[in-house]
Amino acid sequence: GSCPRPRVRRGRAAMLKVFTRVLCSASRLGSRAALPPQQQLLLLRQAGGNPGVRGLARSMWLLCSSGLRRGPLNPGRPLDSVTCGCGALHTEGDQAFAEFLGDEIKEEKKIQKSTSLPKVSGGWEIRLNGTEAKLERKVEGERITVSFNINNSIPPTMEEAPQEGQKDAENEPEVISTPNFVVEVTKLSNKQSLVFDCHYPEDEVGHGEEDESDIFAIREVSFQPTGEDDWKETSYTLNTDSLDWALYDHLMDYLTDRGIDNTFADELVELSTALEHQEYIKFLENLNGFIKC
Repeated sequence: GSCPRPRVRRGRAAMLKVFTRVLCSASRLGSRAALPPQQQLLLLRQAGGNPGVRGLARSMWLLCSSGLRRGPLNPGRPLDSVTCGCGALHTEGDQAFAEFLGDEIKEEKKIQKSTSLPKVSGGWEIRLNGTEAKLERKVEGERITVSFNINNSIPPTMEEAPQEGQKDAENEPEVISTPNFVVEVTKLSNKQSLVFDCHYPEDEVGHGEEDESDIFAIREVSFQPTGEDDWKETSYTLNTDSLDWALYDHLMDYLTDRGIDNTFADELVELSTALEHQEYIKFLENLNGFIKC
């Protein structure tokens, strides 16, 4: 089971790109305070690049241009505010930002494969706590637990300039979540757990079916007290960077015998990617609600 072709997130890369351009433009405007406001707005619109982000550029222009005059909230000239029952500050820029977020939420929901998370084969039970996930199964007097967190699980991508005639959406990188994960093997008759700290090497993710190499790797191995959330720093930790390959292969075989293999690693990526996308949409919705009121 190789990992299926992941989705392309429309908007996240564009949002980062827009913020970068707009902030760069704002820094240039700091040295051009003498320019008329309309010329400053034109520069920021050019930084945004397309009609979908001009509202965001307008929002940033209001903030930047207010900073060029006196006072943190520009007491010399009041902001264009919108009345609201919550009593918080609302500006035209906030309205444009909320409209932009509304469009992004619609687009992200269009590409969301399912509102339910995919299952992991092998009899794993899944428990979620926000961005944390824990999978557990019991086999012949042992309890195997795999835990991971989706935060910071999307590797950075280097964007290439679009070729002539190529749409921006076609050039955006694919979004895939490859979290570090921890495997704990606990013998029910023992007070210690054997702990494996694992990760996905960047050059192994998305391998073809004909490639039999492991798509995940063991970084560290240690013994930790069973049932304790905080691991002891005084416990010896075996780093695999300089480990004998024969010992490393036996450790990987030990995990394979307990269901932690390439198939499991592929399905964990699929689960993590779906969970990360789900949490990203929730974040956009919360941000939209916060901006509105």
